[in-house]
Amino acid sequence: MGNKGGTLRLPEGAVEESLLNVETRQRTRWITINRPDKLNALNSAVLEALETVLTAAASDGDVAVVVISGAGGKAFVAGADIAAMQGFSAAEGREFARRGQRVFELLERSPKPVIAAINGFALGGGLELALACHLRVASELARFGQPEVKLGLIPGFGGTQRLPRLIGRGRALQLLLTGEMVDAATALSWGLVDRVIAGSDLPEAVQKLADTMTALSPTAIRHCLEAVNSGAECPLEVGLELEAALFGVSFATGDMKEGVAAFLEKRTPVFPGS
Repeated sequence: MGNKGGTLRLPEGAVEESLLNVETRQRTRWITINRPDKLNALNSAVLEALETVLTAAASDGDVAVVVISGAGGKAFVAGADIAAMQGFSAAEGREFARRGQRVFELLERSPKPVIAAINGFALGGGLELALACHLRVASELARFGQPEVKLGLIPGFGGTQRLPRLIGRGRALQLLLTGEMVDAATALSWGLVDRVIAGSDLPEAVQKLADTMTALSPTAIRHCLEAVNSGAECPLEVGLELEAALFGVSFATGDMKEGVAAFLEKRTPVFPGS
């Protein structure tokens, strides 16, 4: 894979740079959580860093797709940092949960596709992070679970809400109430992930998927994301009206004009992104 753009340096003083590796590859912004000694566990500093780079990616015209992954090869994200939470009061626990939820909502509401490249354990907050992404591509070695009940806790970053919406109430409760892990093949059969890839091929497969979307209309992709995200939260009739409105708006875009012209002229479109 080519690496165009190199490593993106975060704003000086904004976050601890060592927590994330951020680079742009062929208009894809790769964000790698870099705490391999802690299995990439999430704490307040990591959430702050994620918020910074996700906000930057959303407004960067050179970025078409975002990928989230974990460093070290063993874990995507193995959960929240338990040691950091040990002394929390009830109020502090609630605020930590709300902070994580706000950051994960940036993923879910991103105007650009976000892919979770799940290269290992996705447990607790790590699974919740993956759930907030638009697409989930997993290594065959990946493992998934919500083990919070084993600590006397419940998921706090959206797991009780997104998991049943994605895989159904029964299977979600199986994970939530037992704390058990499932393998990649099971996750695929449940619809928890979209693809399973041989471990060493995961980065290349994710980049290829990102490149496919990068070549398409940015405005159409943005409208698809808006229609799905907003429509999922309202009655079907309201969702259909939103779809029709966005379909109509598409006719006023340069992307639609270029896409139709290229189709009729039997050539590859070059979308202006407007």
